[in-house]
Amino acid sequence: MKRKNFALVNQTFINIPKWICCLLLTTGMVGTIQAQNGGGYVAGKVLDAESGRSLPFANLLLLEIGTGGYSDSSGYFLLGPLKEGNYSLEASSIGHEKQVIDKLFIKKRDTLFITINLFAAAKELQSVVVRAAPFKKVMETPVSLRNLGTTEIQRNPGSDNDISKVIQTLPGVTTTASFRNDLIIRGGAPNENRFFLDDIEIPVINHLVTQGASGGAFSILNANQLREVDYLSASFPANRGNALSSVFNFTLQEGRRDRLGVTATVGGTEVGLAVEGPIGDKASFLFSARRSYRQYILQLLDFAFLPIYNDVTAKVHVQLDEKNELTLLGIGAIDDFRLNQKVGNNEIQRYLLENLPLSDQSNYTVGAVFKHYTDKGYFTFVGSRSGFRNGAEKYFQNDDSAEDNLLLQYDSREFSNRLRAEYTLLQDDLKINIGTGIEDLSGSYDVFNRIFTIYGPLQADYASNIRFQQYSLFGQISKSWLDEKISLTFGLRADANNYNERMNNPLDQVSGRLALTYALSPRTSLTAGVANYYQLPPMMTLSYRNSGELDNREVAEYLKSWHYVTGFKWDTPFNSRFSVEAFLKTYPNYLLSLRDSVSVAHLGADFGVFGNYPVDFSSKGRAYGLEVFYQQRMFKGFYGMLSYTLSWSEYMDKTQVYIPSSWDARHIVNLVVGKRFNKKWEAGINWRLQSALPYTPFDEELSSLRPVWDINNQGIRDYSLLNTERNQWNSIIDLRIDRYYRFADWTLNVYLDIENLTASADSQQALILDRQKDADGNLTDENLIVNPDAPYEQQQYRLKSIANAQGALIPTFGVIIEW
Repeated sequence: MKRKNFALVNQTFINIPKWICCLLLTTGMVGTIQAQNGGGYVAGKVLDAESGRSLPFANLLLLEIGTGGYSDSSGYFLLGPLKEGNYSLEASSIGHEKQVIDKLFIKKRDTLFITINLFAAAKELQSVVVRAAPFKKVMETPVSLRNLGTTEIQRNPGSDNDISKVIQTLPGVTTTASFRNDLIIRGGAPNENRFFLDDIEIPVINHLVTQGASGGAFSILNANQLREVDYLSASFPANRGNALSSVFNFTLQEGRRDRLGVTATVGGTEVGLAVEGPIGDKASFLFSARRSYRQYILQLLDFAFLPIYNDVTAKVHVQLDEKNELTLLGIGAIDDFRLNQKVGNNEIQRYLLENLPLSDQSNYTVGAVFKHYTDKGYFTFVGSRSGFRNGAEKYFQNDDSAEDNLLLQYDSREFSNRLRAEYTLLQDDLKINIGTGIEDLSGSYDVFNRIFTIYGPLQADYASNIRFQQYSLFGQISKSWLDEKISLTFGLRADANNYNERMNNPLDQVSGRLALTYALSPRTSLTAGVANYYQLPPMMTLSYRNSGELDNREVAEYLKSWHYVTGFKWDTPFNSRFSVEAFLKTYPNYLLSLRDSVSVAHLGADFGVFGNYPVDFSSKGRAYGLEVFYQQRMFKGFYGMLSYTLSWSEYMDKTQVYIPSSWDARHIVNLVVGKRFNKKWEAGINWRLQSALPYTPFDEELSSLRPVWDINNQGIRDYSLLNTERNQWNSIIDLRIDRYYRFADWTLNVYLDIENLTASADSQQALILDRQKDADGNLTDENLIVNPDAPYEQQQYRLKSIANAQGALIPTFGVIIEW
């Protein structure tokens, strides 16, 4: 196949003078510009907690000063101006329980936005006042639901405004390299997660993502724009499909309704701009754009790779009338992955430079959500389109002067068009959700790849185009009895597509979920659930065509997983929750790579693509364990999370014997603690301890052969010893300290955020060429071949094994100015 002229297209970047770069890196200034006079304000929206419908003319009362107001016809309100200080806000509406929200801190010349969810009052009660529930309660997802609010998202030490890193502090989440955002949930592979933003599915949440999986370099979601995150590791609702390990529901904030607001950011790793405000009387907008200069930090630290990212997010919310609302959403990213050719005089740098490809990516999702409310429920209609482009290129020793040096040249585009329609019925203690969805999925792939496997040299050289449709039907009923002492939810979902006959019958892919909650007391409950789920194989696997035909078409089928969960929850009087959950997951038909004869469950946590090889579905897997979790919302100035996960993750090898998976971290401890000492000081610390992950040793004899190394530039794993070795335990500490200076008309916040305070490194074994240094101390390629007089096929390189350690202390100083 003749190779087309290939070029990385996303090459635009800003040439910033070095003295400016150093200034930006050490100050990380953030300016928040607010066009507002007078005191502070509290604003927001009042919603029905069950239906999400706006509550017009709700009563709002500030208890400390005895004044307040009402929400408008769309549920919005604005109270102020107010003196700086702490306030308690009481909200009430006819037919709903009153709610008091404590500890609202109002700053001068600032507006605090909140969302108030009021629950329907029991018929026999005349007047009830409750404190705002610190933890979300959802009838259809009673088990394995974790919720993160604004405080936990934005104040997480070391996260660097990256929501994926915040998620890694939750129980059951295994991490791989410190510079990647792989989400490995309860022993499942990185491609088993699904993400929704304001009800719209977004296939990609990370920059420089591993195609076919979920991990990447940095989140494309701006954490400062998020209102909350719901994380489900089991008990997925029936309207969320195509996931085996987790479902994430991200909710963006709504734009301001009172005035235009602008936030300009020059942080430790990125520059950004966010604009929000009203559009007439019924709509608001939110827009943010970011561009990284993380590459300059990594360059100063002599990293071999330099990731560059750009992203935009936009949201428009329109309250058409009392019964109809429309949300428009757009999110996208453009990324480059470059090599730092100025380094390479140590062994790790040279190893990475010779293995990592140049890469550029771009992705987008645009969509709309329309909701129509009725007296007994609401309709939801969701439409979206997503696109993803991935390009990569690699030459032997980065020498593109000869065509024979080409090892990898890859260009792909994937598109999805999605429509979903739902109706939700709400009636006292009963909730019913039914709906249907259809997806149009397509992809085009141009692949050239030379590798050497345990079976010999392999060259993939093909162009492939696929397009097919997938559809679903789903329904779920949730019911409580005895004043919510007992709650039960049951759901069914059927999925099918026309890719092949094996997946074309929806009755072959019927998944169910059943969960029960028993309240021992108003604060304590027992939960249990069982479910099975189906997921489509990666698009790269479905499109693989090295033989001229779609190699995997005849064998492709939906992946399946069974979940069994039981647990205990206690909501303490101190604004906190303590929970314990035991889980078991089984995989009866997992992917087995015929190229390497290993389960695909061991792969997908590195840069590149995932699934572009012939497979069958003969592998099996299981994961089981225990999670202990304590979550403290703001209480007397403290907030934080503490979790411990004990788990096993195992998949069958080619001999049908269970062995530890690549994600088998037996012990994971996460601790996040923050303290607001007074109006001047705040500090937080994040500690993560994870036991050693398994790895497969190298076949050093085979790897050293010159024909093998000249193609692979790295060692070949000895899969007869699959995951028989383990790396070291990993411990990482992050720290953040804030100092506030409050003046008459503005506030100054100076902070220090240190990632990886102990400079802990992810140590993984690697085979490298045993280069020696010359008289000037530079690495040389001389005398690398042990037997230079032998025929080329028998020549061997001199190799040695080293620890490929990646990790560094990254401090960021910052200044936040608000006026």
